[in-house]
Amino acid sequence: MSIQAVVWDVDDTLFDYTTADRLGMRAHLTAEGLLDGYDSVEQAIERWREITHLQWARFSAGEATFEEQRRDRVRVFLDRDLSDAEADAWFQRYVTHYEAVWTLFPDVLPVLDALSASHRHAVLSNSSLHVQDRKLRALGVHDRFETILCAAELGVSKPEAGAFLAACDFLGLPPHQVAYVGDHPEIDGRGAADAGLLSVWIDRGGRYATIEPPVGPHRIASLGELPSLLGPDSRFGAPSTFG
Repeated sequence: MSIQAVVWDVDDTLFDYTTADRLGMRAHLTAEGLLDGYDSVEQAIERWREITHLQWARFSAGEATFEEQRRDRVRVFLDRDLSDAEADAWFQRYVTHYEAVWTLFPDVLPVLDALSASHRHAVLSNSSLHVQDRKLRALGVHDRFETILCAAELGVSKPEAGAFLAACDFLGLPPHQVAYVGDHPEIDGRGAADAGLLSVWIDRGGRYATIEPPVGPHRIASLGELPSLLGPDSRFGAPSTFG
């Protein structure tokens, strides 16, 4: 059977999260006067990113709520025993800078346009609906998707098969008729493949060039390569640059 629907990751797949996070945190740390303890802005940003990954892992494992992982990111980064309200306020000040630099990747709208008539579209993210619904509205693509499913509300997160299968269930399609597109080789790529979906791993700029590619996902460098993977119903395509 041909692929009937595409389910999308959001951060670093549709939305340039890494750039927005870096620029937003740079502006936030400068405004907060928090750079004196670091050799460079990049060192401070890397510290923030390391803490984010660790706290996000706690959330993914069910050890913290979405709100708790945000607050703990702030507490660990500042090394302070903040109240929930203080941590929330600090994070919200960061969000103001972060949202000011939100942008889609340039290949997103062309591929959504190309696949709009031939495939159904949905979102599956390891974030929360509150965050991703607002983000997709701000970026002008919210109405492109039939549904937006997020780990915080589903109660299961990628790479668990249940997260991918929940998206298939919503669409009323078996996994082999659904493609999943995401940027992380394990969480998105291997997870979707193990759940039985057509897994498409987008490795922009060879970000993961030094790792052994997981077995299962199709690896692409640009969303312009996606339509050719989805079959003859697609209206344009480009050959894979990874082979």
